[in-house]
Amino acid sequence: MNALARDRKAWIVVGMMFFFMLINFADKAVIGITAVNIMDELKLTNTEFGGLNSAFFFLFSLSAVLVGFLVNHVKTKWVLAIAALIWAITQLPMIGTVSFSVLLVSRVVLGAGEGPAYPVALHAVYKWFENGRRTVPTSLVSIGAAVGTGITAPVVTWIVVHYSWHAAFGALALVGFIWVAVWLVVGEEGPLSEPVAEVGGAGLSHVPYWRLLTCRSAIGVLVAGFSAYWALTLAVVWLPAYLNKGAGFSQTDVAWILTLPSLMQIFFSPSMGALSQWLLARGVSSRNARGLLGGACVALAGTAMILMPLAAGGPLQIALVTVAFASGSVIYTLGPALIGEISPVRQRGAMLGISNAFYTLAGSLAPVIMGRLVDVGADPRAGFGTGFQFAGLLIVAGGLAAMLLIDPKADLSRFAATRSPLFPAKAGT
Repeated sequence: MNALARDRKAWIVVGMMFFFMLINFADKAVIGITAVNIMDELKLTNTEFGGLNSAFFFLFSLSAVLVGFLVNHVKTKWVLAIAALIWAITQLPMIGTVSFSVLLVSRVVLGAGEGPAYPVALHAVYKWFENGRRTVPTSLVSIGAAVGTGITAPVVTWIVVHYSWHAAFGALALVGFIWVAVWLVVGEEGPLSEPVAEVGGAGLSHVPYWRLLTCRSAIGVLVAGFSAYWALTLAVVWLPAYLNKGAGFSQTDVAWILTLPSLMQIFFSPSMGALSQWLLARGVSSRNARGLLGGACVALAGTAMILMPLAAGGPLQIALVTVAFASGSVIYTLGPALIGEISPVRQRGAMLGISNAFYTLAGSLAPVIMGRLVDVGADPRAGFGTGFQFAGLLIVAGGLAAMLLIDPKADLSRFAATRSPLFPAKAGT
C-alpha cells in the first residue's frame, strides 16, 4: 500500500470510529433524553432510575479489561463489528411493551457490549498513526461521543414527541445495523500492528502491568479520567431531567440546550488536541503539552459545575452547563495518547482497556448517588444542586491531580532503568 492510499485508508478508519462512538453515546444518551417518559410509564422513583443506570455499568468495566487483553491478539475489525451488533440487538426489546426487568437486562447487556468501545476504537486508530500524529485522530474519535450525546438529542426528542420513546430505541437499532454492514466492507487493520513498527514504551517490549498502572502518569490519567467520567455520566443520565424538573425548561428547550456542550466539545477537543500536537512538535514536553493541558481542562469543568446550581438561570446557567459538561472531555483525547506513550505496543490494547474500565467505575456510582440526593432534597432543584456541587469538587480534585502527577518522560526513564533481563529493550533502543 503506497503512502497516499495508506493515509486515505487511515482517515476512513478514523471516520468510521467517529460514527462508532456517535452510536455508542447515542445509545447511552437516549435513556437520559427519555428519562421522564420512562419514569412516568414505569412509575420509577429518582433512586430507582439512578440504580437502573448504575446497573448499565455492572459488566461495563469488566468487559473493557477482558476485551482490552483480547485485542492484543485478535483483529480489532471483528471485535468492533461484534460490539456494534450487540448494541443494535439490545435496543430491539425497547420497541414494544417494556417491563422494568426487561429494561434492566437490556441495559446491563448493552453496558457489557459498550465497555470496550473507546479503547478498542483508539487501538484500531493507533495502528494507522505514529505517536506524534495520534492526538488529532484521537480528538476526532472522541467528538463522536459529543455528537452522540448532544447533537442527536433534538432528533431523538423529535421521535419521542411525535412517536414514542420506544420508537427512539428502534431508530438507534437500525442505525447500529447499518454501521456494522458498512464496517464489514471498509474496516481494515493498520500496518503499525506489526512488531517491526512498534512505538510507545520507549522501545521496551514489556513492562509489568503493575508498574505501568502505578506510575505517576497512569495514576494522573486514571484519576482525571474517572473524574471527567463522573460528569459525562451525569450529562447522559441526569442533565436532561435536571434541566426539565430542576431548572424548569421545557422538553423541547432541553433538547436544544443539550446540543451546546456537544458543540463546544466538537470545537474544543480537536482544538486542544491540535494545540497539544503543535506544542509537542516544537519540543514542549508531553508532561506540559498533554498532562498539564488535560488536567487544567478537567479542573475547569469541575469549577463550572460547582457554580452551575448557584446561577439564577438564563444565559449564565446555560453557559456554565456548557463548560461543565464539555471541557473535561479533553482528557479523553490527551489521556489515551499518554497511556499509549508509556505502554509497549503489545500491552497498549490492554492498558487502554484497563484505563477505560477504571474511568467508567464512576458510571456505576454517579447515577445512583445523584438519584438519592434528589430524592432526599427539599425539592428537585435543591437535590440536583447538592449533587452537582459534590461532583464539581470531585472533578476539580481529579484535574489538579493530573496536573501534578503526569510525567511520561520520568516514567519511561524509570521503566528503562529497572527493566528485567527477561524483557530487554529492542535492538537499537
